[in-house]
Amino acid sequence: MEKLIQIIFSRMIKRTLFFGNPAYLSTKNEQLQISFPEPDKSDRTVPIEDLGMIVLENQQVTITHGLIAKLTDKKVAIVTCNSQHLPEGLLLPMHGHSEQTERIRYQIQASQPLKKNLWQQTVSAKIQNQAAHLKEKGKDSPRLHYLAKNVSSGDSGNHEAQAAAIYWQSLFDIPDFNREQAGIPPNNLLNYGYAILRAVIARALVSSGMFPGLGIWHRNKYNAYCLADDIMEPYRPYVDLVVSHLVDTEDDISELTTEMKKELLSIPALDVRIDGQKSPLMVAASRTTNSLFECFAGISRKIIYPEYGG
Repeated sequence: MEKLIQIIFSRMIKRTLFFGNPAYLSTKNEQLQISFPEPDKSDRTVPIEDLGMIVLENQQVTITHGLIAKLTDKKVAIVTCNSQHLPEGLLLPMHGHSEQTERIRYQIQASQPLKKNLWQQTVSAKIQNQAAHLKEKGKDSPRLHYLAKNVSSGDSGNHEAQAAAIYWQSLFDIPDFNREQAGIPPNNLLNYGYAILRAVIARALVSSGMFPGLGIWHRNKYNAYCLADDIMEPYRPYVDLVVSHLVDTEDDISELTTEMKKELLSIPALDVRIDGQKSPLMVAASRTTNSLFECFAGISRKIIYPEYGG
């Protein structure tokens, strides 16, 4: 039987709440009030200031506008799921920083050479983390290390795609596995995990005063989160770590179970090493997005990304 609510705790990090069963969500005295339709289930309260993200999966979850207003005011990301129980929508505050207008202006005025350099750093960090993940699994790839060290401005040599081909063929012991949105399992697990990661990064970008739709590399006019998709790239191997563990330990990964979702919802709380210190991933994301703003503002030339296994 599905648990009525999974609360993922972590030290030094905001909570992630997952609602998989019918519930009525409202607010009183700066608390999130949770009421269940079953008469034998007791109501619960959670301080809104403790929250970082809530995931609304069940189609019979009701949430009041008053609560939505308080959640966005406290910069809580609200993720909604479709009828297939997959994350589909993301609600973020319009105003995430006191200097938001000025910061977005810096973002808009970023030169093309700067954006190419930032993408070079991003791709290099991603491939380095992919290589470190494979090495941790006893599948070291000298080719990935070479590609990571030789990414050109704007990744004109398309090292990201070359690395991806090696990485995905090596990561899982699944013949001819390819990373595809609608591909064979564990693509379903990866889709779910990346959706959670995308929400974490988008939340961090807004909190740092930037517009998540204006990317440094991704520029699809139908994509409202181009910058989030850029900045999440070096973080993807942490999702892959969780998915790889599920592949190794679960008998059947064809369908996402509640327990699998619980594992994937722990992604914001994963310990990562960034700038020489250990930090929960959600906190590290804010460190990364703040360093990105400093690059836009001319204060720095380096985005600070986590180093897998560092």
